[in-house]
This record gives sequence, structure tokens and C-alpha cells, in this order.
Amino acid sequence: MPELPSTALGWFYFIAVKIVVLCVATVLAAVGWNFLRARLSGQVAERQRSPVATGTMLLFTFGIYWLISRQIGVLPRSGPAIDIPVVCLGLALMVVGCAVNLLGRVRLGRNWANQVTVYEDQTLVTGGVFGVVRHPLYASLIWMFYGASLVYLNYAAVLATTLVFVPAMYYRARQEERLLEGEFSEYAAYRRRVGMFFPRMPMEGKQ
Repeated sequence: MPELPSTALGWFYFIAVKIVVLCVATVLAAVGWNFLRARLSGQVAERQRSPVATGTMLLFTFGIYWLISRQIGVLPRSGPAIDIPVVCLGLALMVVGCAVNLLGRVRLGRNWANQVTVYEDQTLVTGGVFGVVRHPLYASLIWMFYGASLVYLNYAAVLATTLVFVPAMYYRARQEERLLEGEFSEYAAYRRRVGMFFPRMPMEGKQ
């Protein structure tokens, strides 16, 4: 049995790691739930295969886990005065990201698909978390990867997220948006109004 922390700071880091694991496990369970409720192919109006799908996202997740578990790119701790606020910021990103991911999946309902898909009876979802960002599922994963990077003080994970995962999510999101723009005339206005991965400030220009 692993030895439990003996100091308050030790307990802080111990609980932080447990929160990260819980958030990741919750999102993985939600992905499984989506697959169980996925629609039949006969209800598809248009579909495009994408190299960026659940499998590649899981592969990246394991890559981040490998970097963190091997302590590749880990920064030396600077002391509680700096480390604790950074870890708390990371935890906030993890928890908010997890919540947004779950809310997005619930709001999307059976419109969800592993590949880029428009269903015959699809509706344009713009309420709830979709009123905050256009792609809450992808945005929340970005936030969570950055959050985990901060909790573990791992700059390699930050670089991997920035240079690999964010461009991949952008590519996938733009694939979906091209289909949605052809299906829903109101999508262009929605795209101008709501940010892709981060909330748009009222006076922000076009993304």
C-alpha cells in the first residue's frame, strides 16, 4: 500500500493528483457513454472521415501521461508560494474542463459522432456551453491538458498540447464547421458571435 503524505503540503499534492485522475476517468467514461448511444449509420446525411477522432485523442492522452509519468520536461519546484497557485490554476482548468465536457456531451445528445457527421434530423445546438464556445468538447480537452501540465509543472506537456493537440483540434473543428455551414444558414452568424475554443469578449474581432 502506498505511503500516505505526512505533511499538509504533501496532502495538497496528493489530493491534486487524485482530482486530475478523477477528471480524466470521468471524461473517458463519458466518451464510452457516447459510443454506446451513437446513432446508426443509416441516419447519416453526410459524413467525412477525419484523422482526428477519438482514437487519436486517446493516443495523445497516453502521450501526455507518458511525459508526466516519466517526468520528461518537469520543472523543479520553486516552493509553495509559487507552486501552490500554479497547481490551483491547473486544478481549476481540470475541473472546469471536465464539467464543460460533460455538459457539452449532454447538450449535444445524439448529435454526437466519432467522425465528422451531419445527421438527417440534426439540429444546430447553440445553447448551454455551446453559447460560450462553439466546440466545448474540444475546448475542454485543451483546457484539461493545460491544467494537467500545470498541476505536474511539466513544460513538455504544455509544448505538446500547444504544438500538436491544439492544431489537431482546430483541424477537426474546421472540418465540422464546413459541413455545418452548408447545412445551417444560421451557422455563420453563430460562428461570428461565439469563440471556437475560448470565450469571446464582447468587443473581440472575428476569429
